[in-house]
Amino acid sequence: MKKSYYISTPIYYPSDKLHIGHTYTTVAADTMSRYKKLMGYDVFFLTGTDEHGQKIEEKANEKGVTPKEYVDCIVKDIKELWDIMDIKYDHFVRTTDDYHEESVKKIFNTLYNKGDIYKSHYEGWYCTPCEAFWTESQLVDNKCPDCGREVRQEKEEAYFFKMSKYADRLIKHIQDNKDFIKPDSRKNEMLNNFLLPGLQDLCVSRTSFDWGIPVEFDKGHVVYVWIDALSNYITALGYLNKNPQLMEKFWPADVHLIGKDILRFHTIYWPIMLMALDLPLPKQIFGHGWILLKGGKMSKSKGNVIDPVLLVEKYGVDALRYYVLREMPFGSDGVYNEDALINRTNSDLANDLGNLLSRTVSMTEKYFNGIIPTLKEKDPLDDEIRELAIVTTREVEKYMEKLEFSNALSSIWKLIAKSNKYIDETTPWILGKDIQNHPRLGQVLYNLTEVLRIVGVLIYPFMPSTSCKLLKQINVSGNYITWESILSFGNYPDGVKVTKGDQLFPRIDISIEEIKKQEIVKEKKVEKNKKTESKKEITIDDIDKIDLRIGIIVSADAHPNADKLLVLKINVGTEIRQIVSGIAKFYSCEKLIGKKVVVICNLKPVNLRGIESEGMILAASNKNELNLITTDGDIEPGNIVS
Repeated sequence: MKKSYYISTPIYYPSDKLHIGHTYTTVAADTMSRYKKLMGYDVFFLTGTDEHGQKIEEKANEKGVTPKEYVDCIVKDIKELWDIMDIKYDHFVRTTDDYHEESVKKIFNTLYNKGDIYKSHYEGWYCTPCEAFWTESQLVDNKCPDCGREVRQEKEEAYFFKMSKYADRLIKHIQDNKDFIKPDSRKNEMLNNFLLPGLQDLCVSRTSFDWGIPVEFDKGHVVYVWIDALSNYITALGYLNKNPQLMEKFWPADVHLIGKDILRFHTIYWPIMLMALDLPLPKQIFGHGWILLKGGKMSKSKGNVIDPVLLVEKYGVDALRYYVLREMPFGSDGVYNEDALINRTNSDLANDLGNLLSRTVSMTEKYFNGIIPTLKEKDPLDDEIRELAIVTTREVEKYMEKLEFSNALSSIWKLIAKSNKYIDETTPWILGKDIQNHPRLGQVLYNLTEVLRIVGVLIYPFMPSTSCKLLKQINVSGNYITWESILSFGNYPDGVKVTKGDQLFPRIDISIEEIKKQEIVKEKKVEKNKKTESKKEITIDDIDKIDLRIGIIVSADAHPNADKLLVLKINVGTEIRQIVSGIAKFYSCEKLIGKKVVVICNLKPVNLRGIESEGMILAASNKNELNLITTDGDIEPGNIVS
């Protein structure tokens, strides 16, 4: 019977734009999943989406769609991104799935019937983006301590979970199980900052919005995100639902891979929920670091997110997978740098690995018509390369078990570097000049091809497509590309014919990339200068591209995140448009109601400080004042301005 292995990523909030940070976590989980499958394990790799909550409801309302319609579109994009990144999950859970909702209702009822959930009132500071309540003392500069955004005072009836009842038991579990929270710095943070000072009970229901799983015995309450979202790790295994019953096989999970910003929820709330349900705790929760840019963490609000799809289009999937796993030690913060990505691609992938394959296959075709000679005898010069290949496999195993992806890749590349040096030491191009040296030449090329076979298996979890291309060129498959087959040296089959293929990684011309960057800088300077110059002449055709319509302002509210902005709802005839405008300094909300304004209706929607704007109202300004362009008379909203 196969050993089982269960690995998960957090379920992602359906964001309009996933960035390289989300990709980092899921690529790491996919790499570990592939490694364990290669080792012969029966693996369950889980990922998915967290689709309930107030912020989803608000975003859907802004777009004029139902919350389910809103998340359906984004989930489709997320799955497409995972396909692009060659991520092969075993199950994709959505918290709107019927089976998940069924289980969450039963979990809530179980905890309530045990007396671990009770009804009370909550009053405190609430951060909508983080879906978290905070006390006054936890705020930083009167803002959310996690995301730094504005919080608002809220009071509502709610159910609470008795976290404090299980706190001592959790502290003991963490102290007795040294690998439960990794890295150790994260464990110390959870103990010293949250558990040892004393836990407060957790709010687990809400009444201020509807988009959530209903509390069956109390109409008006919906299950709050933490019981809902965190339960996915067991609902996906069929816990308290009709899905295939996999709890006995895969639970407890071997590792939850998560970002350090959600560590508290996974290492405190989730284990306590499991204790209350009398279920085993996960074996390990690993909180990895962030991918940073100059100036700090990537975020949509800063406009500094890195789109993985664009990077894949420029450099390829495997180059990106290799870069994030090699360059950034898992567990620590890493700094994204596109120059480093290019350098890694050129140096490690094109020069080291690509050239090793190309030189070996080319010489085999040249001197032996592509057929690798049978291994017969050894030379002492070969011992080092053979021994290193075996040692490398063991080292990779050791590093992978500790989720040290960067160290595992570093070990593999030492073997690749040694193999390139071995070519220089054995000088096969000189051996090939004299047919009497061909037995020794055959031995050298056999050793190099065997190293390539071993490397092809070793890199499969990290770069599956590259691995397949490499192994295809040296023409091995089946039992010759298993983990067991690389535990010893000399298993390359007899009489196999190699076939040279395309370069694994064409070199990136750095000068071309530099020219592109300089062109972007020039374009930005030109755009900046254009703002101070007179605008160019246009034709009537250019005017026809602009959809100008009369609109009536039906509501105006202050922007929650920007003092200078107002959020307007404008009737443009066929619909109500939401437009964010920087006119708060010049107009009060009440004076705007009923004004007829000119609206650009075909402007591409943009997100302004967290709220979508679907157009622009026209105004004229000088240094000291601003006036909206309005119209008199009985012109109806929606009429075209021409």
